[in-house]
Amino acid sequence: MASQDWVDKDFYTILGVAKDASDADIKKAYRKLARQHHPDTNAGNAASEKKFKDISEAYSVLSDPDERQQYDAIRAMGGGARFAPGGAAGGSGGFEDMFGGLFTGNAGRHSGGFSTAGGIPPEFADLFGGGFGGQTGFQRGPQKGADRTATTSISFAGSIRGTTIGLREPNGDVIDVRVPAGIKDGQKVRVRGKGQPSPAGNGDLMVAVSVRPHDFYTRDGDNLRIHVPVTFPEAALGADIEVPTIDGEKVKVRVPAGTPSGRTLRVKGHGVKTSKATGDLLVTIDVAIPKNLNKDAEAAVKAFAEATANADVREGLAAKARL
Repeated sequence: MASQDWVDKDFYTILGVAKDASDADIKKAYRKLARQHHPDTNAGNAASEKKFKDISEAYSVLSDPDERQQYDAIRAMGGGARFAPGGAAGGSGGFEDMFGGLFTGNAGRHSGGFSTAGGIPPEFADLFGGGFGGQTGFQRGPQKGADRTATTSISFAGSIRGTTIGLREPNGDVIDVRVPAGIKDGQKVRVRGKGQPSPAGNGDLMVAVSVRPHDFYTRDGDNLRIHVPVTFPEAALGADIEVPTIDGEKVKVRVPAGTPSGRTLRVKGHGVKTSKATGDLLVTIDVAIPKNLNKDAEAAVKAFAEATANADVREGLAAKARL
């Protein structure tokens, strides 16, 4: 490119900016055009490849104050001079050098001081993710190592309080995995740096956690559900009962008079505690029916039945059942 008569090239027109454009305007125009015509997004398009070279050439000159001044002076003289971006004719570092390696994966260097990878100044590396790949020959930088996966099973108590488990590698090494309090069944724990190795940094180990069920507690989000039996008198007349909590303590719960079997009562703040929230304890009432009655109890039930003989608990049931 050093042999190209640059006086015939209008770099301002190539970038689509005015001759008095600011540095910011020039940078903005180049960024837009470079994204549009970059070879990675126009594989096999010779016209876009040429356009990309032209806009890179134009930006390299106009973004450098000294070279822009030289270019403007030569254009003003109306010709008769040739120059390469390095300054003096025949100097090193010109566009001929840079574009000679543009599509072979080699990096050129602009005489103004920025290194290029595929013709892109470093301040525009974010245009294409900081690296280049594909059929055009652009080389992508070193990649972080791949992640590895593993599975483990923990107790319900471990999921509530948090725990630490050891995963044994095939070579005998043990990786300690800290499971945070409040983790849910199926969630994953990330152990940084324990994935596949790489010069750009090791990947991570992703551990999927399975929580074994509990005989008494059932998790519902950050809430805990339990079923508590009450006697018929407690349900009918109301009562204060004690129920166990996940902390090993007992809490008093008021059962209102006339509570039916299946009603759920909420005890605030006695659910799962995480770093973000604390759930509640949801107590479902099960009215217990005795299987065997002694004579006094049987007599009392019969007396109750006689006293409530006029009550029809199935009233309106037929109407509800109509299709």
